[in-house]
Amino acid sequence: MDEGKMDENEWGYHGEGNKSLVVAHAQRCVVLRFLKFPPNRKKTSEEIFQHLQNIVDFGKNVMKEFLGENYVHCGEVVQLPLDFVKQLCLKIQCERPESRCDKDLDTLSGYALCLPNLARLQTYRFAEHRPILCVEIKPKCGFIPFSSDVTHEMKHKVCRYCMHQHLKVATGKWKQISKYCPLDLYSGNKQRMYFALKSLLQEAQNNLKIFKNGELIYGCKDARSPVADWSELAHHLKPFFFPSNGLASGPHCTRAVIRELVRVITRVLLSGSDKGRAGTLRSGPGLRGPPVCEASPFSRSLRCQGKNTPERSGLPKGCLLYKTLQVQMLDLLDIEGLYPLYRRVERYLEEFPEERKTLQIDGPYDEAFYQRLLDLSTEDDGTVAFALTKVQQYRVAMTAKDCSIMIALSPCLQDASSDQRPIVPSSRSRFAFSVSVLDLDLKPYESIPHQYKLDGKIVNYYLKTVHAKDATVMSTRFKESEDCTLVLHKV
Repeated sequence: MDEGKMDENEWGYHGEGNKSLVVAHAQRCVVLRFLKFPPNRKKTSEEIFQHLQNIVDFGKNVMKEFLGENYVHCGEVVQLPLDFVKQLCLKIQCERPESRCDKDLDTLSGYALCLPNLARLQTYRFAEHRPILCVEIKPKCGFIPFSSDVTHEMKHKVCRYCMHQHLKVATGKWKQISKYCPLDLYSGNKQRMYFALKSLLQEAQNNLKIFKNGELIYGCKDARSPVADWSELAHHLKPFFFPSNGLASGPHCTRAVIRELVRVITRVLLSGSDKGRAGTLRSGPGLRGPPVCEASPFSRSLRCQGKNTPERSGLPKGCLLYKTLQVQMLDLLDIEGLYPLYRRVERYLEEFPEERKTLQIDGPYDEAFYQRLLDLSTEDDGTVAFALTKVQQYRVAMTAKDCSIMIALSPCLQDASSDQRPIVPSSRSRFAFSVSVLDLDLKPYESIPHQYKLDGKIVNYYLKTVHAKDATVMSTRFKESEDCTLVLHKV
């Protein structure tokens, strides 16, 4: 990319999160990622450069090691003409969601991350002329805490995502509670995975987006977004899954197309052989904790029918979901057990502030930082070193809990024998595909007190409302039964 010849008209708004905004090039398979700050931000250009370089280093030296080099794309820091950045900012402003406009794109430093466009197949530098379908999934945390430090028994039964849904709906973040439960997706059981993916399609929230040729065609920006329209989505997807056009329109067609999409995504999620080094964690936590979340609508419906929920079939160890889950499980102590260790590190830094750099809290994220993450012991020897290791492991685990998986699909050409990319079949077609991970910025050390408070808020709200309501229903049933008389008739 020639930074000296930048034209804002060649770039378009692609999306944004809480801390960064992404624009995509119209022809080339690249995106630029800019940091965002509140209007009163006080970061220097040097600090912004270092922030972006830390993102690159963490991806290269840590997440690539855990997840595998084929899945992680680190990019590079580039410096752009300030005039280009300012003109680009003006051009895309009208496309930004209102709920994200509380922060401004950084137009003062000129620094950005240049990355491959993960909504395209990761093989060619330029956009291919055949259609590309891309599904972005934010799967969230796939296990229930197993730590003995957990004080609320409910956290050993109901996953964080399902509990948090109730608080999000109560505060107006979303309109209704999603039926999606991460434990179903991570189970490896196809029946549970199908249900999880269909639930995401019904209530996408910010956990699912679908792009067609780089353009967003399905996804939810905020609570004001319109209700998901499956028939419109099926209209977009039909040429991919039923290219012969032999399927009539209507509800049956819609269901058939959605079913094909779900099956193909499931097959892709269960595929993979990029080893990475997540296997180095297997001697640690393993897949502990309950295999089923009690709040999962899939599990609840089966219980009502008197059936047991199919447990984990087990994820293939080469697949990305398995490796992501292993990294998530570096959260060995839960935030309740971690917070006192964070306070220990804080007290040490208050006494010796000059040690912050030595402790690598703000980087560098190098091989030495990675190696310390592999110490899975949970016996506290009272040292700052032990506390620091658990704090850093927690930050990495939280990063894995909030990452997104990007699946790009492209219909195979008639002669696909020369195509070196992996292939996934559907009923009437075959797809070349690539799988990537994004949103891999290391979670900030300073966010730990917020996470501790939020965890308590989520659990207390769930106990106060949902669990209390369930207990009232059970109590009413018992009271009704107290006045019943059992009469036995001789047969």
